[in-house]
Amino acid sequence: MSFSSTPRVPVSQLLSDAASNDEEPKKKSREDWRKAKELEEARKAGTEPAAVDEEGRDINPHIPQYISNAPWYYNAAGPTLKHQRPQDEQDKGVSGINEWYHRGVNTSQVITKFRKGACENCGAMTHKKKDCFEKPRKIGAKYTGKVVAHDEFVQPNIVTDYDGKRDRWSGYDPAAHREIIEEYQKVEEAKQKLKAEKLKDQGNAEPGSVDDNDDDEEEDGDKYADGADMPGTKVDSKQRITVRNLRIREDTAKYLRNLDPNSAYYDPKTRSMRDNPNPQKDPTELEFSGENFVRYSGDTNKHATAQLFAWEAHGKGVDVHLLAEPTKLEMLQQEYEKKKEEFKSKTKDTVLSKYGGEEHLQAPPKSLLLAQTEEYVEYSRTGKVLKGNEKQTNRSRYEEDVYINNHTSVWGSFWCEGAWGYKCCHSYVKNSYCVGENGKQTAKPSMSMSTSTSTAYDHIGRRSADDSDENHEQESKEPEEEHSDSSQSCESVEERKSKKKKKKNKKKKKKSRNKEKEKSELEMALEAEDRNNSEASRLLQMDERKRPFNSMYEVKKPSEEEVEAYLMKRRRDEDPMIAFMDK
Repeated sequence: MSFSSTPRVPVSQLLSDAASNDEEPKKKSREDWRKAKELEEARKAGTEPAAVDEEGRDINPHIPQYISNAPWYYNAAGPTLKHQRPQDEQDKGVSGINEWYHRGVNTSQVITKFRKGACENCGAMTHKKKDCFEKPRKIGAKYTGKVVAHDEFVQPNIVTDYDGKRDRWSGYDPAAHREIIEEYQKVEEAKQKLKAEKLKDQGNAEPGSVDDNDDDEEEDGDKYADGADMPGTKVDSKQRITVRNLRIREDTAKYLRNLDPNSAYYDPKTRSMRDNPNPQKDPTELEFSGENFVRYSGDTNKHATAQLFAWEAHGKGVDVHLLAEPTKLEMLQQEYEKKKEEFKSKTKDTVLSKYGGEEHLQAPPKSLLLAQTEEYVEYSRTGKVLKGNEKQTNRSRYEEDVYINNHTSVWGSFWCEGAWGYKCCHSYVKNSYCVGENGKQTAKPSMSMSTSTSTAYDHIGRRSADDSDENHEQESKEPEEEHSDSSQSCESVEERKSKKKKKKNKKKKKKSRNKEKEKSELEMALEAEDRNNSEASRLLQMDERKRPFNSMYEVKKPSEEEVEAYLMKRRRDEDPMIAFMDK
């Protein structure tokens, strides 16, 4: 809080007092501060009179210190609030609130005689001949002395303050609002005139011949106010008001549509749920599919198109409004669309008749030519389908699950001794008739005597290829041993184990050879990269006028070893240890 009786003394005044008295200014003692504090509390309590400024006005003791303290450059010798009042020097030179630029010419005086110093072309006193905007006359007003133009207004020098520059109504003429009032008065007079004529016609008509539609139109207000018995509304027929509740209590709350916490977001403040709470279902079949779906469905788009058409028509001078005259707007929009289509077709026929090329328009759409569709599918980060239906991929070009000739499996589901057959009957003849277990028993002796190294397949078309093999040799995959089918295998268990062990050893040897080969190729690529780098550094040190041309070189795709060598040998300028590595 402030001490109104102890003004702030500027530093310049303290220095001047010290220079004149040659003594150090005395500081206030603790007793002086205590007395000032007691005086301030007494003034706030009302036991002591308030401080008085230089003009004799009381100063409120409850004013905060940052308001009562005057800046140091005011050189205030006592308590004052002069710095908080409007300053006279700021108001000087500012134009009044009613001053503004004049428009037009000054017709208060009619001048018929040329005056000395006026424009030699039109005779106005407010400008010279070089600044005249009128058409140059064959003989100027200086020589004819006739048809002297009116003088323009001498525009005042408008000087505005901070508020005047930001006044949106500066220069506004209140008389301009009179035109709007007159327009509304004319409309009201026309309505009253029509109503009087209508009453006069009803009075002249015979009793009982009044149309029922007139009565309905007069009682529209009562009909809509008294009969508005809708859930969630409260209607007062006397005051003609309808109070809409926040929510119809018969409706299910939106957050109860889906109790999953990761479902659509529900805003409790506005009670809105914009997204669909059940995106996995069809929105058209749901009772509530999100506010965004309702917002952009039905006649909403049609209404927006009509509103846009009304704005464009009004901007081009057509007096039409969507809410005031919806029927008129609908007719205008239909007529506009019809003429637009006629103009497009006429332009198209004119271009085709002049340049030809109608046969190119008969081609099928691009979506059929390029197998493209407009189906929109939106996925989440986890790959889940959020919108649309995922495209179904064809697993095979053949029909699936189609069995012929009493078979229960397809051709190629069984393989033994280098031949394919049916798994259900072990028959090697395609399109043969299935005999079931009898065929298996018949083929069992031949399979047990076989010493072939081939492997039997008990599932449909499964094969595994060794990706590390350079020749891409396909090797068979061992099936799982099942107790029920152990008697149907083409080889014994011991032979399988020994063969499997040999294959593993063979794979290990191939991998080791491949690693050695890759290592040797990588070493060769590293040596070639070193040679290229040394050659490049040698060419950079040469004079550019003596460097050979580099256009004669072979262009080919680098191998994997060459790319690896480049990445290992390239210079990384961002590495902080590069300077030490060069040394």
